[in-house]
Amino acid sequence: MLVVLTGFMLAGAVQAGPVLESIKKRDTVRCGVSSGVAGFSALGSDGQWRGLDVAVCRAVAAAVLGDAQKVQFTPLSSQQRFAALQAGQIDILSRNTTWTLSRDAGLNAHFAAITYYDGQGILMHKRFGVKSAKELKGAEICVQSGTTNEKNLSTYLGTQGITAKAIVYDNFEAAYKAFFSGRCQAFSTDVSALIGLKSSQSGKPDDYVVLPEVFSKEPLGPAVLRGDDEFFAIVKWVVFAMIEAEELGVGKANIEQALNSNNPAVQRLLGGAENLGKPLGLPRDWVLKIVQQVGNYGEVFETNLGKQSPLKLERGLNALWTEGGLMYAPPLR
Repeated sequence: MLVVLTGFMLAGAVQAGPVLESIKKRDTVRCGVSSGVAGFSALGSDGQWRGLDVAVCRAVAAAVLGDAQKVQFTPLSSQQRFAALQAGQIDILSRNTTWTLSRDAGLNAHFAAITYYDGQGILMHKRFGVKSAKELKGAEICVQSGTTNEKNLSTYLGTQGITAKAIVYDNFEAAYKAFFSGRCQAFSTDVSALIGLKSSQSGKPDDYVVLPEVFSKEPLGPAVLRGDDEFFAIVKWVVFAMIEAEELGVGKANIEQALNSNNPAVQRLLGGAENLGKPLGLPRDWVLKIVQQVGNYGEVFETNLGKQSPLKLERGLNALWTEGGLMYAPPLR
């Protein structure tokens, strides 16, 4: 009986795994991001990285190190991203990356959560007069190699009997630049990225249209290397905490008032009524630091992708479950 009890006591103790230990030692979270996808991860003219994926990494740094600025960002191509994670060159891959079985089970990675529900589509210039992907007979469509986009496009064209041709480019920038320079009649990637490109790269956004067909499921989210369960749990619950904060109405804009809330769930979330940091090996106020320095999920979405951003994306599937979307956090208790 004593042996069993001792085992339970030891199981409750949190010991930092190798990734978490190295983060604490260097006092920096290393985050792999894209080389520039508007709304997700892009380097601004002021030298600052911004986007939803960037915010996730900053939130992890706020939780673990107490400072959302303690992040080193590494831009990675689609071909480089998982190799960098496997080689230990980054701690988190937060790079508009789709969670798939082969990646989760075959690339030594753990996807921690879904931060954006997306789907693949097609962008075209309005001068072609095309209203549907089914009218793309004979068209050349630019797409990036080594991505789910390349496979999805090939599958969609084949199953729909559309005799269009995929023109493959090694990296994202080369693919969309080829499209905008007229080397392809269409470009295919995730719808959120198409809207971002239309806004930021076309020069004349009103001249382009995203066709109505969405032909894939693209759940995007951060991934970590297998082998450090403690860090995996932290990244997972950081995302859930941001979603929960939005659901409870706790945000960067009202955090001071929230600290004095009479709502037990709010007090528990912010560390007043219960220490939710202890099982994760984090400080009691880890969620407070995230909300203060980064914001809740809704604030991050609106700033980078929604009505406060150039993209003006609707929440859609990325709304809270209480508002008809899919964003749902397991109970933080």
